[in-house]
Amino acid sequence: MSESNTRFPEMPVFEPGSVWLVGAGPGDPGLLSLLAFHALSQADDIVYDALVGDGILALAGTGAVLHHAGKRGGKPSAKQADITEKLIDLANSGRKVLRLKGGDPFVFGRGGEEALALAAAGVPFRLVPGITAAVAGLAYAGIPITDRYVNSAVTFITGHEAGGGPPEGLDWPALASGAPVLILYMALKHLAWMAERLIGAGLDPDTPVVLISKATTEDQKIVETHLSAAAADAAAAGIEAPAIVAIGDVVELRAALDPSATPQARARAVLEVRRKRDAG
Repeated sequence: MSESNTRFPEMPVFEPGSVWLVGAGPGDPGLLSLLAFHALSQADDIVYDALVGDGILALAGTGAVLHHAGKRGGKPSAKQADITEKLIDLANSGRKVLRLKGGDPFVFGRGGEEALALAAAGVPFRLVPGITAAVAGLAYAGIPITDRYVNSAVTFITGHEAGGGPPEGLDWPALASGAPVLILYMALKHLAWMAERLIGAGLDPDTPVVLISKATTEDQKIVETHLSAAAADAAAAGIEAPAIVAIGDVVELRAALDPSATPQARARAVLEVRRKRDAG
Protein backbone atom coordinates (compact mmCIF):
# COMPACT_ATOMS: atom_id res chain seq x y z
CA MET A 1 0.00 0.00 0.00
CA SER A 2 1.41 3.39 -0.93
CA GLU A 3 2.25 6.01 1.69
CA SER A 4 -0.49 8.30 0.37
CA ASN A 5 -3.10 5.64 1.10
CA THR A 6 -2.05 5.16 4.72
CA ARG A 7 -1.96 8.80 5.82
CA PHE A 8 -4.88 10.56 7.43
CA PRO A 9 -6.30 13.53 5.55
CA GLU A 10 -5.35 16.95 6.89
CA MET A 11 -7.50 17.75 9.90
CA PRO A 12 -8.73 21.14 11.14
CA VAL A 13 -6.84 22.72 14.02
CA PHE A 14 -8.42 22.25 17.43
CA GLU A 15 -7.99 25.81 18.69
CA PRO A 16 -7.44 26.59 22.39
CA GLY A 17 -10.49 28.27 23.89
CA SER A 18 -12.92 26.34 21.71
CA VAL A 19 -15.35 23.46 22.17
CA TRP A 20 -15.89 20.59 19.77
CA LEU A 21 -19.31 18.93 20.11
CA VAL A 22 -18.66 15.42 18.81
CA GLY A 23 -20.71 12.28 18.32
CA ALA A 24 -18.96 9.12 19.48
CA GLY A 25 -21.35 6.72 17.78
CA PRO A 26 -23.32 4.02 19.60
CA GLY A 27 -20.44 2.14 21.22
CA ASP A 28 -18.08 0.32 18.85
CA PRO A 29 -14.87 2.41 18.69
CA GLY A 30 -14.52 1.37 15.06
CA LEU A 31 -17.50 3.55 14.20
CA LEU A 32 -15.77 6.77 15.28
CA SER A 33 -15.27 9.30 12.51
CA LEU A 34 -11.76 10.51 11.70
CA LEU A 35 -12.72 13.92 13.08
CA ALA A 36 -13.83 12.34 16.35
CA PHE A 37 -10.57 10.38 16.58
CA HIS A 38 -8.61 13.56 15.85
CA ALA A 39 -10.52 15.48 18.54
CA LEU A 40 -9.83 12.76 21.11
CA SER A 41 -6.11 12.96 20.43
CA GLN A 42 -5.97 16.78 20.63
CA ALA A 43 -8.33 17.73 23.45
CA ASP A 44 -7.13 19.07 26.80
CA ASP A 45 -10.44 18.25 28.47
CA ILE A 46 -13.01 15.61 27.49
CA VAL A 47 -16.49 16.05 28.93
CA TYR A 48 -18.19 12.76 28.13
CA ASP A 49 -21.62 11.28 28.72
CA ALA A 50 -22.72 7.93 30.14
CA LEU A 51 -22.94 6.22 26.75
CA VAL A 52 -19.26 6.72 25.88
CA GLY A 53 -17.40 3.51 26.68
CA ASP A 54 -13.89 2.85 27.96
CA GLY A 55 -12.72 1.67 24.55
CA ILE A 56 -13.35 5.13 23.13
CA LEU A 57 -11.98 7.03 26.12
CA ALA A 58 -8.78 4.99 25.83
CA LEU A 59 -8.09 6.90 22.61
CA ALA A 60 -7.73 10.19 24.49
CA GLY A 61 -4.43 11.98 24.18
CA THR A 62 -1.79 11.79 26.90
CA GLY A 63 -2.58 14.32 29.61
CA ALA A 64 -6.22 14.84 28.67
CA VAL A 65 -8.49 15.41 31.67
CA LEU A 66 -11.65 13.30 31.64
CA HIS A 67 -14.87 14.75 33.07
CA HIS A 68 -17.84 12.42 33.44
CA ALA A 69 -21.10 14.23 32.72
CA GLY A 70 -23.52 11.38 32.13
CA LYS A 71 -27.27 11.82 32.08
CA ARG A 72 -29.33 8.64 32.49
CA GLY A 73 -33.05 8.57 33.14
CA GLY A 74 -33.98 7.57 36.69
CA LYS A 75 -30.39 7.70 37.95
CA PRO A 76 -28.34 10.45 39.61
CA SER A 77 -27.13 12.64 36.78
CA ALA A 78 -25.31 15.87 36.16
CA LYS A 79 -27.64 18.81 35.59
CA GLN A 80 -27.67 20.15 32.05
CA ALA A 81 -26.98 23.71 33.23
CA ASP A 82 -23.90 22.52 35.14
CA ILE A 83 -22.57 20.65 32.10
CA THR A 84 -22.98 23.69 29.90
CA GLU A 85 -21.34 25.96 32.48
CA LYS A 86 -18.36 23.59 32.68
CA LEU A 87 -17.91 23.68 28.89
CA ILE A 88 -17.96 27.48 28.86
CA ASP A 89 -15.62 27.85 31.84
CA LEU A 90 -13.07 25.40 30.43
CA ALA A 91 -13.10 27.10 27.03
CA ASN A 92 -12.78 30.55 28.57
CA SER A 93 -9.69 29.36 30.45
CA GLY A 94 -8.01 28.60 27.12
CA ARG A 95 -8.50 24.85 27.05
CA LYS A 96 -9.32 22.69 24.03
CA VAL A 97 -12.61 21.18 25.14
CA LEU A 98 -14.16 18.05 23.64
CA ARG A 99 -17.81 17.47 24.48
CA LEU A 100 -18.18 13.80 23.60
CA LYS A 101 -21.68 12.38 23.35
CA GLY A 102 -22.90 8.89 22.49
CA GLY A 103 -24.48 8.36 19.07
CA ASP A 104 -25.14 11.64 17.29
CA PRO A 105 -25.35 14.74 19.52
CA PHE A 106 -28.28 16.11 17.53
CA VAL A 107 -30.56 13.06 17.55
CA PHE A 108 -32.29 13.31 20.94
CA GLY A 109 -28.90 14.13 22.46
CA ARG A 110 -29.26 17.75 23.67
CA GLY A 111 -26.48 18.78 21.34
CA GLY A 112 -28.55 21.64 20.03
CA GLU A 113 -29.11 22.99 23.54
CA GLU A 114 -25.42 22.94 24.32
CA ALA A 115 -24.45 24.52 21.00
CA LEU A 116 -26.96 27.32 21.55
CA ALA A 117 -25.51 27.98 24.99
CA LEU A 118 -21.99 28.13 23.57
CA ALA A 119 -23.15 30.51 20.86
CA ALA A 120 -24.84 32.75 23.42
CA ALA A 121 -21.64 32.82 25.49
CA GLY A 122 -19.50 33.71 22.48
CA VAL A 123 -17.49 30.47 22.68
CA PRO A 124 -16.13 29.18 19.34
CA PHE A 125 -17.26 25.64 18.57
CA ARG A 126 -17.30 22.94 15.91
CA LEU A 127 -20.11 20.41 15.38
CA VAL A 128 -19.10 16.85 14.46
CA PRO A 129 -21.94 14.36 13.85
CA GLY A 130 -21.76 10.72 14.88
CA ILE A 131 -23.49 7.57 13.73
CA THR A 132 -26.81 7.37 15.52
CA ALA A 133 -27.80 4.18 17.30
CA ALA A 134 -30.85 3.57 15.13
CA VAL A 135 -28.79 3.27 11.96
CA ALA A 136 -25.81 1.42 13.42
CA GLY A 137 -27.75 -0.78 15.83
CA LEU A 138 -30.09 -2.05 13.17
CA ALA A 139 -27.21 -2.62 10.75
CA TYR A 140 -25.29 -4.66 13.34
CA ALA A 141 -28.44 -6.72 13.88
CA GLY A 142 -28.81 -7.33 10.14
CA ILE A 143 -31.71 -4.94 9.53
CA PRO A 144 -31.53 -2.12 6.95
CA ILE A 145 -33.32 0.94 8.26
CA THR A 146 -34.81 1.44 4.79
CA ASP A 147 -35.53 -0.93 1.92
CA ARG A 148 -37.06 0.24 -1.33
CA TYR A 149 -39.50 -2.68 -1.37
CA VAL A 150 -40.60 -2.15 2.24
CA ASN A 151 -40.42 1.48 3.33
CA SER A 152 -39.77 4.82 1.70
CA ALA A 153 -39.82 6.67 5.03
CA VAL A 154 -38.67 6.23 8.60
CA THR A 155 -39.69 8.20 11.70
CA PHE A 156 -37.56 8.75 14.82
CA ILE A 157 -39.48 9.19 18.08
CA THR A 158 -38.27 9.96 21.59
CA GLY A 159 -39.67 7.76 24.33
CA HIS A 160 -40.16 10.57 26.81
CA GLU A 161 -40.81 14.29 27.01
CA ALA A 162 -38.45 16.83 28.56
CA GLY A 163 -39.87 16.21 32.04
CA GLY A 164 -39.47 12.43 31.79
CA GLY A 165 -43.11 11.53 31.15
CA PRO A 166 -44.44 9.69 28.09
CA PRO A 167 -44.60 11.63 24.79
CA GLU A 168 -48.27 12.59 25.04
CA GLY A 169 -48.10 15.39 22.48
CA LEU A 170 -47.54 13.15 19.46
CA ASP A 171 -50.11 12.58 16.73
CA TRP A 172 -50.52 8.83 17.20
CA PRO A 173 -53.01 8.26 14.33
CA ALA A 174 -50.60 10.00 11.94
CA LEU A 175 -47.70 7.86 13.16
CA ALA A 176 -49.72 4.65 12.95
CA SER A 177 -50.94 5.30 9.42
CA GLY A 178 -48.16 7.32 7.84
CA ALA A 179 -44.86 5.87 9.03
CA PRO A 180 -43.95 2.39 7.71
CA VAL A 181 -40.99 2.18 10.11
CA LEU A 182 -40.91 3.74 13.56
CA ILE A 183 -37.71 4.02 15.60
CA LEU A 184 -38.12 4.64 19.32
CA TYR A 185 -35.26 6.06 21.35
CA MET A 186 -35.17 5.86 25.18
CA ALA A 187 -38.55 4.14 25.15
CA LEU A 188 -38.23 1.16 27.49
CA LYS A 189 -39.91 2.86 30.44
CA HIS A 190 -42.95 3.87 28.42
CA LEU A 191 -42.94 1.10 25.79
CA ALA A 192 -46.20 -0.49 26.91
CA TRP A 193 -47.89 2.93 26.93
CA MET A 194 -46.58 3.78 23.47
CA ALA A 195 -47.53 0.40 21.99
CA GLU A 196 -51.04 0.83 23.38
CA ARG A 197 -51.33 4.24 21.73
CA LEU A 198 -50.12 2.93 18.37
CA ILE A 199 -52.46 -0.07 18.43
CA GLY A 200 -55.34 2.15 19.51
CA ALA A 201 -54.55 4.40 16.54
CA GLY A 202 -54.84 1.48 14.13
CA LEU A 203 -51.40 -0.13 13.89
CA ASP A 204 -51.59 -3.92 13.64
CA PRO A 205 -50.74 -5.56 17.00
CA ASP A 206 -48.75 -8.17 15.07
CA THR A 207 -46.46 -5.60 13.45
CA PRO A 208 -42.86 -6.90 13.71
CA VAL A 209 -40.67 -5.29 16.37
CA VAL A 210 -37.01 -5.61 17.27
CA LEU A 211 -35.42 -4.40 20.50
CA ILE A 212 -31.67 -3.81 20.49
CA SER A 213 -29.94 -3.18 23.80
CA LYS A 214 -26.41 -1.75 24.02
CA ALA A 215 -26.13 -1.65 20.25
CA THR A 216 -22.78 -2.38 18.55
CA THR A 217 -21.08 -3.30 21.83
CA GLU A 218 -19.96 -6.72 23.11
CA ASP A 219 -23.05 -6.70 25.34
CA GLN A 220 -25.51 -6.15 22.49
CA LYS A 221 -28.75 -8.07 22.98
CA ILE A 222 -31.48 -8.47 20.36
CA VAL A 223 -35.08 -9.53 20.83
CA GLU A 224 -37.54 -9.98 17.96
CA THR A 225 -41.20 -9.79 18.83
CA HIS A 226 -44.39 -8.02 17.77
CA LEU A 227 -46.00 -4.80 18.88
CA SER A 228 -48.55 -6.07 21.37
CA ALA A 229 -45.96 -8.21 23.18
CA ALA A 230 -42.95 -5.88 22.91
CA ALA A 231 -42.99 -4.48 26.45
CA ALA A 232 -43.54 -7.86 28.11
CA ASP A 233 -40.90 -9.56 25.98
CA ALA A 234 -38.40 -6.78 26.69
CA ALA A 235 -38.90 -7.26 30.42
CA ALA A 236 -38.72 -11.04 30.19
CA ALA A 237 -35.47 -10.90 28.21
CA GLY A 238 -33.87 -8.41 30.57
CA ILE A 239 -33.45 -5.75 27.90
CA GLU A 240 -31.66 -2.77 29.45
CA ALA A 241 -31.06 0.81 28.44
CA PRO A 242 -29.70 2.14 26.23
CA ALA A 243 -32.00 0.44 23.78
CA ILE A 244 -33.49 1.08 20.37
CA VAL A 245 -36.93 -0.17 19.36
CA ALA A 246 -37.74 -0.59 15.67
CA ILE A 247 -41.31 -1.19 14.54
CA GLY A 248 -42.22 -2.21 10.99
CA ASP A 249 -42.01 -4.89 8.32
CA VAL A 250 -38.36 -4.09 7.61
CA VAL A 251 -37.56 -6.05 10.79
CA GLU A 252 -38.44 -9.26 8.93
CA LEU A 253 -35.40 -8.83 6.66
CA ARG A 254 -33.18 -9.80 9.58
CA ALA A 255 -33.63 -13.50 8.84
CA ALA A 256 -31.83 -13.00 5.52
CA LEU A 257 -29.17 -10.59 6.81
CA ASP A 258 -28.44 -11.74 10.38
CA PRO A 259 -24.63 -11.59 10.80
CA SER A 260 -24.76 -14.52 13.24
CA ALA A 261 -26.68 -16.85 10.88
CA THR A 262 -25.02 -19.37 8.62
CA PRO A 263 -24.69 -18.60 4.91
CA GLN A 264 -27.09 -21.46 4.20
CA ALA A 265 -29.72 -20.08 6.57
CA ARG A 266 -29.41 -16.62 5.05
CA ALA A 267 -29.77 -18.02 1.53
CA ARG A 268 -32.95 -19.85 2.50
CA ALA A 269 -34.31 -16.69 4.10
CA VAL A 270 -33.59 -14.67 0.96
CA LEU A 271 -35.65 -17.11 -1.07
CA GLU A 272 -38.54 -16.67 1.36
CA VAL A 273 -38.28 -12.86 1.17
CA ARG A 274 -38.38 -13.02 -2.62
CA ARG A 275 -41.30 -15.43 -2.56
CA LYS A 276 -43.31 -13.06 -0.37
CA ARG A 277 -42.49 -10.11 -2.63
CA ASP A 278 -43.50 -11.99 -5.74
CA ALA A 279 -46.76 -13.05 -4.08
CA GLY A 280 -47.59 -9.64 -2.74
